[in-house]
Amino acid sequence: MPKIKIYNSLSNKKEDFIPIDNNNIRLYACGPTVYDYAHIGNARMAVVFDVLVRMLRYFYPKVTYVSNITDIDDKIIIRSAKEKVDFFQITKKYEEIYNRDMKSLNVLKPDKQPRATKYVNQMIEKIDNLCKKEIAYNVDNHVVFNVSKFSRYGELSKNILNKKIAGKRIKVESYKKNPDDFVLWKPSKKNEPGWQSPWGFGRPGWHTECFVMCEEILGTPFDIHGGGLDLKFPHHENEIAQSCCYNNLDDVKGFARYWVHNGFVEINSKKMSKSLQNVRLVKDFLSHYDGEIVRLALLSAHYRSPLNWNKNILDQSKNIMTKYYSVLEKLSELDVDVSNEIRLEKKLEDAISDDLNLSKTFSILNSKISGFSQTVSLKEKKELKQQLLIIGKILGLFQKNPKQWKSKKKIDIILDENKINGLIKERNIARKTGQYSLADDIREKLLQMGVEISDNKSGTDWRKIDD
Repeated sequence: MPKIKIYNSLSNKKEDFIPIDNNNIRLYACGPTVYDYAHIGNARMAVVFDVLVRMLRYFYPKVTYVSNITDIDDKIIIRSAKEKVDFFQITKKYEEIYNRDMKSLNVLKPDKQPRATKYVNQMIEKIDNLCKKEIAYNVDNHVVFNVSKFSRYGELSKNILNKKIAGKRIKVESYKKNPDDFVLWKPSKKNEPGWQSPWGFGRPGWHTECFVMCEEILGTPFDIHGGGLDLKFPHHENEIAQSCCYNNLDDVKGFARYWVHNGFVEINSKKMSKSLQNVRLVKDFLSHYDGEIVRLALLSAHYRSPLNWNKNILDQSKNIMTKYYSVLEKLSELDVDVSNEIRLEKKLEDAISDDLNLSKTFSILNSKISGFSQTVSLKEKKELKQQLLIIGKILGLFQKNPKQWKSKKKIDIILDENKINGLIKERNIARKTGQYSLADDIREKLLQMGVEISDNKSGTDWRKIDD
């Protein structure tokens, strides 16, 4: 069997990956909450787990990959009310945008992409089970999980309750017994989406959604769970607590055996966040860079490390992709077999299976193409092309026709200033009247024209974007 090493966030060390079932590796990654355009942080998680899944599929006959869509959340409700648009219109629009953007990055669609709203009945059943066990309690129509009932709480994040500083000031909601207790069910207002339950009209808490979809679709325990590092606590910690208590287990590995978390995206060495107003959207970069360039840039730092996102890594990724496509163009007339039966050479296998060591992988590939010349034998040329295309399948790169890549030329768009100013005026009216979706659509149209806008106190400025 293959020797794959994965850094397990549960143990905080690299471990040999030992599947529960060699014939079906089961993996779950927490997907996006669909109320806005996909950002680079969403994309990094999707690309990292796409490479992980592709790598596992190289070694194993079957991998079942589940990544959900959170389509019930307070943020969605707020957006819906703000835009005066039906709740489900918001989620449908941004789910489609997310999947379109991920497809542009060569992210394969998960085997299953469940929407949280389709599993509410199962959520109610499992919450009721926790209530009957007196693990959860009901106060003011809020059902709340009592973390003191689960002695292993905090093992994933190392945020152990009895190690916390006593007496720290923290605002505790009136319906909570303890600061760390978390909501499983909350009441909905009449104009908000909700479902009938034993605790009244309401909706599930976010932490319950993923726990239930894991249980229902993959069954527990399954092999790998993960997502962005920001989900480690409290989201993933709370999933473990619910699953273990629901299944009467004391071992946190009874939910998922391995936990994988990708690092933060940083902008100018600061974490990307809406509070800092430094969120970067995927669509903005896809307007000016090929999806494979953006994908390689997202993979330019080891997945567990912070990724400092800037134009330099995009330009560097563009140069790297051009270098490899130039080699593939020289080999374009050669027919090679890249079926699943054809294997990578051992040192490439060892690199990619060592916790996705892409730095070492590219070091090996670079040494191969640096020694390439037209004078090498036909056999060597075929072997080189074969290895590049096989590793490309795992990395989600080199998926285009090399000649098409070379023929891409920058088109200098002649900008129509009257049209630009007219669209900006239309967008500003849309913003003032609360038509935020229309305003977003106009911004995207301007980006496709090669125009970037910025709002300030004096109005809206625009500039032509240079690739």
